[in-house]
Amino acid sequence: MRSRFLLLPLVVLGALALAGPAQAHNFIVESNPAADSTISEVPDRFSVTTNEALLDLSGQGNGFAIQVTDAAGRFYGDGCPVVEGSSLYMGATLGEPGPYNFAWQLVSADGHTVSGEFAFTWAPSADAVISEGLDAPPVCGEAGVEPTPTASPSPEPTVTQTAEPIAEPLPAEPVDLSTVLWIGGAVLAVLVAGGITLLVVGRRR
Repeated sequence: MRSRFLLLPLVVLGALALAGPAQAHNFIVESNPAADSTISEVPDRFSVTTNEALLDLSGQGNGFAIQVTDAAGRFYGDGCPVVEGSSLYMGATLGEPGPYNFAWQLVSADGHTVSGEFAFTWAPSADAVISEGLDAPPVCGEAGVEPTPTASPSPEPTVTQTAEPIAEPLPAEPVDLSTVLWIGGAVLAVLVAGGITLLVVGRRR
């Protein structure tokens, strides 16, 4: 009988030791959107915040994830989970109105992976940004928030070169006939004088 009383404290301590790690898991204290809420604007980001700092040993968010899906099973968000203190978040996008499911997974301070999910309703306002969902979970850097469409560049105006008119040739000035006759006469006189000179010199020889 005495031995049973001695074993009782050991059993209690063992039970407390086993229960201790389960009680040390992080638990959600806040989320965006809130569970079971109805929102009309796309959040700045999807996020969950826990009661204490998360354990991100790699610094790369390994073991952490947020997945947001609509009733058709299409995925939303940018797929880039970020761990910051006690919070986990990623960029947000949403599609058609209706119910959505928000699933999360994280590594708690005790090193255990914990996960959960909740629902919210999307009732977009008239000016809300609607995105097209993906058939598979988004991959960070490959599928994110849809880029803002840019206006197509206006075609550069075509410069039309106006051909310069070809200058018309200047009309030839009329040749004065008297001038031609005078020049011809002068040349003929020189030739005649030269011939006479050659003739005189030849006779003297």
